Amino acid sequence: MTQQQADHFAQAWIDAFNAHDPEAILAHYADKLTFSSPFIPLLTDNASGVITAKSELADYFLTGLATYPDLHFTLHHVFAGIDSLAIHYTSVNNRQACEVFRLNEAGKAVHVSCHYVSTSGS
Repeated sequence: MTQQQADHFAQAWIDAFNAHDPEAILAHYADKLTFSSPFIPLLTDNASGVITAKSELADYFLTGLATYPDLHFTLHHVFAGIDSLAIHYTSVNNRQACEVFRLNEAGKAVHVSCHYVSTSGS
């Protein structure tokens, strides 16, 4: 993956979330995926924090957009890997976040790990 490809993916991903456009958001993800986030247990009844179905991911994103109607992400850095990228951004409630995306040959995310700086300082 080139830096240009990683930058393009990241900017389109940020723009989709900032537009609150579920269809544009989901366009970044493959049908078969693994998506893990500490926010999943907070917003759903999924205590594992892992989603493996795109339909469940769609429900999670819709819940997130409804829970945070003023959601706006600010992009800070994009890191390119071999078949992956990491996006550092400011998330909801001014929380620092980093998401690592592994992409398939079609450029869709098949494995995503979300990481957040604790707001409690710990």
